[in-house]
Amino acid sequence: MRARSRAGTRVLPCVLAAAAALAGCSGAAEPAPAPPSEPGLALPRIPWEGGPDYWSRFSNAEAAGWSEPGFFPIVAWHNGISTDAEVQYDKSLGINTYIGVSRETPFSLFEDNNVFWIGDRINDSFDPASPNWVGTFLDDEVDGRFSPPDGLRQLERRAAQAPPGTFRMANFTQMIISNDFPAEDAEALVNGPTDVVSLDMYWYTVPHCSQDPYRSPYLVEISRQACRTASSYGHAVEALRLRDAADGELQQLWHFVENLNGGPIEGTYSGYVEPGQVQGAVMSAVINEARGILYFNQSFSGDCQSSNVFRAAQMDPGFCGTAQVQAVAEVNRRIHELAPVINTQSYGYSFGPGLDTMLKVHDGHAYVFAMLEGGTEAGRRTFFLPPGVAAEDAEVLFEDRFLAVGSDGTFEDAFDREYSFHIYRLPLAG
Repeated sequence: MRARSRAGTRVLPCVLAAAAALAGCSGAAEPAPAPPSEPGLALPRIPWEGGPDYWSRFSNAEAAGWSEPGFFPIVAWHNGISTDAEVQYDKSLGINTYIGVSRETPFSLFEDNNVFWIGDRINDSFDPASPNWVGTFLDDEVDGRFSPPDGLRQLERRAAQAPPGTFRMANFTQMIISNDFPAEDAEALVNGPTDVVSLDMYWYTVPHCSQDPYRSPYLVEISRQACRTASSYGHAVEALRLRDAADGELQQLWHFVENLNGGPIEGTYSGYVEPGQVQGAVMSAVINEARGILYFNQSFSGDCQSSNVFRAAQMDPGFCGTAQVQAVAEVNRRIHELAPVINTQSYGYSFGPGLDTMLKVHDGHAYVFAMLEGGTEAGRRTFFLPPGVAAEDAEVLFEDRFLAVGSDGTFEDAFDREYSFHIYRLPLAG
């Protein structure tokens, strides 16, 4: 059923049993070896779609620089832009890509400000040969709007209309990772004519986590205790990878995060995401191998509503969502700064109980991205370093701290909130 331009990456059953594979699953992947110039670790690799090289098969994205190691896509969903100043403000937040703008938007705003468009030709100024038009958005939430066969036909019809040189992207609801949705249908949709798939589920602000009785129908268990936590965003990416990997090929996976509220226009209001929660949700998705982040840029519930949260914060310093937008800018800055690290293939390794981690190697150092395992109590955690990492202390990036590493290769750190995260840098041995 493939209609993809992407190359396949084979995934073996051991990895499919746990998308965030841990050491101990020998032969868990057909690992791509570290480049000869880059020392690595004697650990299995997490299967991936190829990192930045993935974009080199799409001529527009390649020409736009998406295949450069320092590029990471961060998308604003339906964020109207009408002036260079508005685009530059969005760029100051770390936004580099858009899905959904007004039909009157001149394409020159993308080209003049070096930002990117995923969508259709919405007016005559849009040039499908421009490197600033990187992708075609096939459709949103076909798993919730069509029967599975009709949804697949809709994606295939739209894919046939995609301009040459653009990748094809579709977004799905949380239904796609639910066991209530027949696996065969879910896998057919996710593995349809797409090169990028994303998922929207706003765990902090939708009513689901407060339902009584609570149930977790998802491929990756999300307990009631863990539901309204940052970890759920990472579990959703993990589950989406299981769907995607079912045919033995991998594509880019992205995840939505609400920058204020993701609840329905009508129904139970569940509050607003806190600034720290926004950052934790983003980092949890990245730790679980999301290759792009999209911000749901609307708030339709409660007393802080906006059809364009980013623009409201730009125009009104007293806007009720300003703190959340500032949090978006901060976590995006860290992602962009560490993009050359994030864009390397991860290693599978368990640093210890109660932790959710991602291990990378870049420029002679190991990088450990760490959060709490969903549903566990906040507090101190002990890290057990793998062979090949030799350090007297661990540098905690962005926090101006160093932690002593014991002679047994362990160190400790505190995680004060369920959404807390730390990023450590340690030198490799020899």
